[in-house]
Amino acid sequence: FLRKLLRYGFCTGFDSDNSSGDFSEANHKVAEMLDLDPHQSNRTGKHNGETEIQENGIKRHRTSLPAPMFSRSDFSVWSILKKCIGLELSKITMPIVFNEPLSFLQRITEYMEHVYLINKACSHADPLERMQAVAAFAVSAVASQWERTGKPFNPLLGETYELTREDLGFRFISEQVSHHPPISAFYSEGLNKDFIFHGSIYPKLKFWGKSIEAEPRGTITLELLKHNEAYTWTNPTCCVHNVIIGKLWLEQYGTVEIVNHSTGDKCVLNFKPCGLFGKELHRVEGYIQDKNRKKLCVIYGKWTECLWCTDPTTYETYKKNEKRGGEQKKMKPSEDVIKSENDEADDMPEVQDTVQFIPGSKLLWRINCRPPNSSQMYNFTSFAVSLNELEKGMEAILAPTDCRLRPDIRNMENGNMDVASKEKERLEEKQRAARKERAKDEVEWHTRWFHQGTNPYTGTSDWLYSGGYFDRNFSDCPDIY
Repeated sequence: FLRKLLRYGFCTGFDSDNSSGDFSEANHKVAEMLDLDPHQSNRTGKHNGETEIQENGIKRHRTSLPAPMFSRSDFSVWSILKKCIGLELSKITMPIVFNEPLSFLQRITEYMEHVYLINKACSHADPLERMQAVAAFAVSAVASQWERTGKPFNPLLGETYELTREDLGFRFISEQVSHHPPISAFYSEGLNKDFIFHGSIYPKLKFWGKSIEAEPRGTITLELLKHNEAYTWTNPTCCVHNVIIGKLWLEQYGTVEIVNHSTGDKCVLNFKPCGLFGKELHRVEGYIQDKNRKKLCVIYGKWTECLWCTDPTTYETYKKNEKRGGEQKKMKPSEDVIKSENDEADDMPEVQDTVQFIPGSKLLWRINCRPPNSSQMYNFTSFAVSLNELEKGMEAILAPTDCRLRPDIRNMENGNMDVASKEKERLEEKQRAARKERAKDEVEWHTRWFHQGTNPYTGTSDWLYSGGYFDRNFSDCPDIY
């Protein structure tokens, strides 16, 4: 199985955090065990007839879940939530019926679905184009939440999740560093050592009678190492409507400010609230300004569809004509437009946008198509479908605290709802008992892979990666499952 893991992309997981990109000592030891040349090229074909391999040697990820989504029609949301109005929902035990089979740590990993935008930012010589790509990445990071009305599982204290994607060029590690308040810390880096993406998320959830609101807290930081640049921002507020009666729907709203701490440039994005008649639903508008507050370009679009940019003069002229009742032109996507704006054209969907296209605009980002059966899979994207995939032999590589090994999520994914509910209750009780035991012995909880510190760019409190995870010494990991 070690041969299989090496060929399927887990070989990078053995790299030390200080490696230069070559195979580490651990890689060579595994390769020697298998009598492999650690620098040989990947082969093609199928391995033992089990799993399909692409020509580049990278495993194809699964395209569906083991069992379809269950029906929530027989459950009363109001019976649970009527006692929670105005309260912090992270302290309320919710039945499994409201969940989706992913941990919040895995939900955070979905930020990386459009990692090609970071690669674009790294490749641009112009700082304005880099900011445009970073802005598109910040918007794309929330796009996977569209129509995702299920609640991810609250991570247990000490829970972790790792993901290495050689095909996408990154590796990712996250840890639940606090339970009250719930804080999730994450760290990701490019396999080519070209970027670092990290942060800590503390979503404050509240129930307001007809809706559930998730207010984002915590700083997100992106470092482009080649350009010696760092960008920081905070996600918009997310709100799920009609939790009592009617069809559930989701919106993002609030102002997101992306700051380039090296140049002083800033991107201000306004995620607009729906409004009374839904005219502004999903709309995003904003601009990029330099350190002297001069507007360099305008950004517009929808976080559920696509994002465009144009120069401020063109935008203002178009808006004036729009107010005068001028003819508006809707965007009709074509292969030529998509290919000219994005090298990853094959991954871009052929969809009819509802964004009012301003002639001369440049496409920054377009949402990926979802699988045809997405509605039966909690409205997961193709990327999300693969996150909880557990191949044979992976248990020997993963930390024992990894989300993939969590029994309640695994059983829910497999359609065993009764078992999943019992396992969820057992894990929560085990966590409470461990907390009482620590309090009794006056022992403090110590995080394993992250430590509390100060964000070097904002000066605010943050959780920083301590390093060492990919050395794979998991001997002192806590028993949480």
